[in-house]
Amino acid sequence: MKTYLVTGASKGIGYHTVLNLAKSGARVFAVSRTEGMLGQLENPGIKNSIHIIMEDLTSASGIGNVLKHLDKVDALDGLINNAGALLNKPFMDTSIEEWKEQFEVNFFSVVNLIRSLKSKFQKGSHIVNISSMGGFQGSQKFPGLSAYSAAKGALSILTESLSTEFSSEGISVNCLCLGAVQTQMLEQAFPGYQAPVQPEEMGKFIADFTKNAHSYMNGKVIPVALNNPD
Repeated sequence: MKTYLVTGASKGIGYHTVLNLAKSGARVFAVSRTEGMLGQLENPGIKNSIHIIMEDLTSASGIGNVLKHLDKVDALDGLINNAGALLNKPFMDTSIEEWKEQFEVNFFSVVNLIRSLKSKFQKGSHIVNISSMGGFQGSQKFPGLSAYSAAKGALSILTESLSTEFSSEGISVNCLCLGAVQTQMLEQAFPGYQAPVQPEEMGKFIADFTKNAHSYMNGKVIPVALNNPD
């Protein structure tokens, strides 16, 4: 049985990624600060293959508790770093504390989690970092999203760097830079905008990508977008 860990799993894209992986017969560790939608699972067959872990990955104790849940897991076939937080605020109005928080949630928690789980990865394991089109070099940028976009851009560079370091061990690292998907985070960034993609669709795409794409690519930062909000 394949085993995956998904962060930011309680709602939106992360929730539907977890569901699609579980429906494919995988065991999924679903990490979130709150239980959220994961508590609404009704299908016993799917629910029994999903292990909910409620922890804050920005703290050392939170990551330590995740490791305790994985104590009897020999290997992870995939890690999907989907957890994130958005700040929508003009650059000159932001504080350095807000910048630090954006990087703590969107970047350093990923660094710390990968470092902590390194021994669980094996030949064929696939790490997928979920970034944003705001963090994709050369893409259109939007006012108020400088801190969020910069943190997500750092995630893209981390992906390229780790793919080189881990390649000799057969561990693949790729990054998906998502465009507009109809989530609470999108509503926070662009109030009233209707996205062309639903979280159910993106969750299925990410699950399929994690299961299969590492056979064909490594170290890629891939834009996944139909269009940009106006």
